[in-house]
Amino acid sequence: MKQIAIITGASSGLGAGFAQFLDKEGLNEIWLVARREGKLTKLAEKLETDCRYLSLDLTVEASLDELDDLLQKEGRAGDFQVAYLINAAGFGCIGLSRECPRMKLQQMVDLNCRAALAITEMCITHMGKGSHILQIASCSAFQPIPNLAVYAASKAFLLSYSRSLSVELQDSGITVTAVCPFWIKDTEFVTRARETDKHNAYFDMPGATKVDRVVRKSMAAAKRGTVVCTPDPVSFMHRILASLLPHWLLSRICK
Repeated sequence: MKQIAIITGASSGLGAGFAQFLDKEGLNEIWLVARREGKLTKLAEKLETDCRYLSLDLTVEASLDELDDLLQKEGRAGDFQVAYLINAAGFGCIGLSRECPRMKLQQMVDLNCRAALAITEMCITHMGKGSHILQIASCSAFQPIPNLAVYAASKAFLLSYSRSLSVELQDSGITVTAVCPFWIKDTEFVTRARETDKHNAYFDMPGATKVDRVVRKSMAAAKRGTVVCTPDPVSFMHRILASLLPHWLLSRICK
């Protein structure tokens, strides 16, 4: 049976890191999904596994339909299984929500929530025992966060969805892991998120982690069947504090 991995947000950061990790897993094919075709082709050239790169804007319904059509076509062509689905596409905005462009906030929800949900549901029918779903959330999912209000809410959705889905799929042998890291210093996320930060709400990130650590820790967690992965010390402590302290207090501390 043909074994494939599908990685969204594969052009850089965590998505590219997961692609490089899965290149050593003996898969038949890796599907690299992102908007920037040039970066996808460069990544594909570095990998030994056969790659299919798909330049798609996942905030657009037509792009989701195109991916669904490709999966259906692959299914009709013969036996195949989505061994890994990694939803790494996403972005954030730092700043007061009323000062962030409304369209940007809506696109954030579309990408972080709607697209992740759509791709997950379309892939589940092509998965089986031993398949893994990794949803790249954030430790911001553990509580409401001023100046990251919409981003944190979108990741809270992804965390809740992952937890419920892991129970629904338990009998099928498909694992679901919500990956909830702290800030990752060697990605484009922070730079892009700071574009809307008019008040220097987040000027430094002590304890920020790196792509390689998050990828290694989260892949090990997925293979163990761990539902929520906190791959660094800060996210681990954040999860504990958020389970003990009232969220109104944590929100004010963050502010």
